Amino acid sequence: MSHSKHLIAPSILAADFADLGKDIRMVNESQADWFHIDIMDGVFVPNISFGFPVMQAIAKHAQKPLDVHLMIVDPDRYLQTCKDNGAAIITVHYEACTHLHRTLAAIKELGCKAGVALNPHTPVHLLKDIIQDIDLVCLMSVNPGFGGQKFIRQTYRKIEELRGLAAGINDSLLIEIDGGVSLDNAGQLLKAGADVLVAGSFVFNSYTPLETVKALKEVDPFLQKA
Repeated sequence: MSHSKHLIAPSILAADFADLGKDIRMVNESQADWFHIDIMDGVFVPNISFGFPVMQAIAKHAQKPLDVHLMIVDPDRYLQTCKDNGAAIITVHYEACTHLHRTLAAIKELGCKAGVALNPHTPVHLLKDIIQDIDLVCLMSVNPGFGGQKFIRQTYRKIEELRGLAAGINDSLLIEIDGGVSLDNAGQLLKAGADVLVAGSFVFNSYTPLETVKALKEVDPFLQKA
């Protein structure tokens, strides 16, 4: 796909939970494409984010698709709930799914796009036998659980490897990058083959979030300095 058409998905984990309405309106008004929603259980990752009642509240006001990232053990139990609470994309962790093929089929049966997330230490080649069944791969570019972490540089190589793995088999695969995304690395990520950039604290902690989203959206990988 043409990479000038990359998508921006602000991560609600970094929003102001005491004034969520304001931050949802900001994302609605911005040039962002999706809402990225992290559901954490304190078991799969060392943090608890928020659950389905909050997601339901976001869905009620969101005017853009909900990109739901399940950082939980046994995600199969919650696929229907995700769908019922407005998910357009449901991403499960490779590391949390014993029967990944079945899980992806279940997500698609619900009418949602099916995503698979990989932790930083999980190699891309493990997706070789299932790459044709995946709509989106979310590469974690920080260790999952907390926002505001330092970007792991190995991610660039993983994007290129994943692009190569999908080539000719699943050319419409979306590669999403989650963690430590900023204007410093956005161009290089897109150049490597990323399609979707998740940005949390970089957007919500900026003085002008609307401008920050616009800047991320307008990054042109082909104008990047080598």
